[in-house]
Formats: sequence, C-alpha cells, structure tokens
Amino acid sequence: MKFWRLLLVVVCVGFGVRVAYVALAKSESCPVDALGVHGSYPSECALGDQLYYNTAADRLAAGDGFVEPLWNVTHPGEPSPPAADHPPLTVLVLAPVSWLVERPPLAWIAGDDLDANVREHRYTMVLLGTGVVLLIGLLGRRVGGDAVGLVAAGIAAVSPNIWVNDGLVMSETVTNLTVVGALLLAFAAYDRPSTRRFAALGAMCGLAALARAELLLFVPLLAVPIAWKARARWPALGAAVGASVLVVAPWVVYNLSRFDEPVFLSTNDGLALSGSNCDPVYYGAGTGLTSFDTTARCVDVPPPPGDQSDVAKVYRSRAFDYARDHLGRAPVVTLARVGRTWSLFRPLDMVDFNTGEGRERWVTRLGLAFFYPTLVAAAAGAVLLWMRRRRAALWVLLVPVVTVTVASAFTYGQTRFRAAAEPSLAVLAAIAGVMLVRGLRSRSSSVSVPEPARV
Repeated sequence: MKFWRLLLVVVCVGFGVRVAYVALAKSESCPVDALGVHGSYPSECALGDQLYYNTAADRLAAGDGFVEPLWNVTHPGEPSPPAADHPPLTVLVLAPVSWLVERPPLAWIAGDDLDANVREHRYTMVLLGTGVVLLIGLLGRRVGGDAVGLVAAGIAAVSPNIWVNDGLVMSETVTNLTVVGALLLAFAAYDRPSTRRFAALGAMCGLAALARAELLLFVPLLAVPIAWKARARWPALGAAVGASVLVVAPWVVYNLSRFDEPVFLSTNDGLALSGSNCDPVYYGAGTGLTSFDTTARCVDVPPPPGDQSDVAKVYRSRAFDYARDHLGRAPVVTLARVGRTWSLFRPLDMVDFNTGEGRERWVTRLGLAFFYPTLVAAAAGAVLLWMRRRRAALWVLLVPVVTVTVASAFTYGQTRFRAAAEPSLAVLAAIAGVMLVRGLRSRSSSVSVPEPARV
C-alpha cells in the first residue's frame, strides 16, 4: 500500500505540472481565424501538426469522416477530399471531446477565446499524460521494484520532454500510452506466457501503429521476439501477429477503398521523404532536418494534382530519385538525422525549429538541460541490466529506442520523434539512480540490480 500511496502523490505532482503548463503558457486567446492559414500565431494556437489533429477531430465529430480538415476554409463550398495525413488513433481519441463541448450542457465551456476546441483538447492530453506517468511508475516497478517505479514516475512527472507533449494537441501523448502499455504487456506475456496475453500484446502493438506509423516496428521487434521465447512458440506468435493485423486492418481497408493510389497507415510518408531529401537538408546548417523550401523542390505549392495518395506518390518518387543521386552524402545525412533526434548534433537548432510546432523556446532549452543527465543515467542503467544478464528486460526497454532511431534515420531528425523512447529512458535512469543511492548507503563496491516486482 505504501507504494501506491507514494505513486499517487507523484502522479498528482505530474498532473499539477501539466495543468500549470497549459494554464500559464497556453492561456492567451487566439484570433478567431487562427487556423494557421492566414499567418503565424503565438504558441497558444494550434500550430503545425496540432492544426491537423485539432480540426480533424472536429470534422470527425461533425460526421464528416476523415477528410482534409481545412478544405472548407481554403476551398469554401467544395466537398472535402479524403485525408490520411496521420494514423487515426489520436483523432479518434479527441473526436468525442469535440462532440461533447459543442453540445449542452457542456457547450458553455468552449467559449470563443480558442478556436476549434484547442483548450479542451489540451486538457484531454493533460489527463492522458497523467495516465502515462502512472504507467511509467508501474513499468519501473516491474523492471526494478518499488523504488525504481517511484523514481521513474517522478522523472516522467517533471521531465519537460514528456510534459510538453501533454500541453500540445499532437500524437505523442496517445503514442506513449500505447508504448508503455505494450511494454507492460510484453513483460506480462514473458512472465506468464499464454495465447490471450500474446494476443493482447499484439493488439497493443497495432494500436501503437495507429498512433504513429513507425511503431508498426513493435510487431517484429517486440511482439515476435517475446512470442518466440515463449514455450508455445507458434501459437503465441500467431496470436501476437494476428491480433496486431486485426487492429490495423480496418483502417488499412478503409484507406484502400477511398484513395487513387494504395494507402496503408498514412499519406504523410511522401511529404516526410520529400522534405528530408533535398538540398537544404543534405548540405549546410540544415543537414538532417526537413524543409518546406519550394525553390529547392522540397515541396510544391500548390501540391501536385490529385488526392493525397497521388501527391504522396509524386513526393516519394522525387525523394528516392534525389537520394539515389546523392548516395555519397547519405552516411553524413543519416548520422545527422539520428544525432538531431538524440540532441547530439547541433541541439540548439531545435530551440527555433520547435517553435513551429508550438513549443516555447524556454521549454526546449529546459528539455535539453534535463535530457543529458537523463541520457547518461539511462545508459548506466542499461549497462547494469546487461551485466546482471537481465537482457530480455533490457531489450524490451530498448525497443522504443531502436524504433525511434530507425525512423529518424529514414526520415529526418527532430527531438519530438524520441517521445516514444522517453518512458524507457526514465525507467533506465531510475535504475541507475536507485542503485547509486543504495551504493552510497551501503558503502560497498558490490551492488546488485533491484529485483523486479511481480504485478
């Protein structure tokens, strides 16, 4: 009971931090037309991908389905074409909020100060982000016991790299719920193998892919290895893979039925590849980033003709042609992409770059100051797990790290992309911290890794 009481305190602290960030840093009113199509607006408004998630949820709540959410603004009177800019899970989570705040008795809370329910969506993310803190505490407890769980939750509660996502209307918070859920289910299936547990693991991996497309890698990197180590290998493997397919299939079939070209999880791959394979991000100070430079043909304004699938096809082809023509530069660009995601290459560039997504400069600077000690401690925690031959547990925690790194190497570098790995970093750092404290107390040169709790 002591663990749960202390964890509740930590979770409450995390909730307070998130509420304070939204209430204080996101409190100013947005102009009525602050949909991002008439100029630049302060970080209180929906910027970048926030704009898509916010307005797409409103359109879905209005019964319009998954369509280009701003089409009725940029093309008044025209029917909106289908859209799959991003996988659907975040929009599905936010759509009920949009539906509720537009209807009595809750319509009064929407007001006119923030357009398109941005405020309500932000506080929804605050609640979900608080749940992430709780789950990280449980994950840490499973790996290293009560003390590790509490320290890991504490890191998650106050880390700017985690709570900043909970003040934005983007996919990272929802993603982290699925990521930590998948890691917990992986441990449960590893401890007590059963078809039902592996089916649950596979389903959660599928949900993670519906939050961010690159997390489909969780199926081969997490579900398959854990299933293969189970005693009933083939039934476990079939349950895990089958459940992940069942979760993802409805969205894939839906997309295949409504676009000109085949679309699976999203159409954003074309834009991401084209913007990250052009001169401004292969050479010079912008190496490893993404660019919307039209003169360098990173993107086109207006975009190529056709629906989103046609545009993505043109962009993919252009990106592959450019990459083939600049193969000699590929190793440098790839390293720069990964280095930017892990704040190891020109990290201060992100101070300005992140403002385009509504992240304040002070938050990015604070996040950098918090990240480096966490990274060092996490590396120490990983080494300690390896030395204690707890390599299955270590691999489970490293799967998000590997996934984030691979995705960055093939697209572009951005600190936001490592959000899925932040829970693992918190747990690994907590292991190192707890062991350091225990070592100082015992004044002994021989210190053992905390034993996991069975939950």
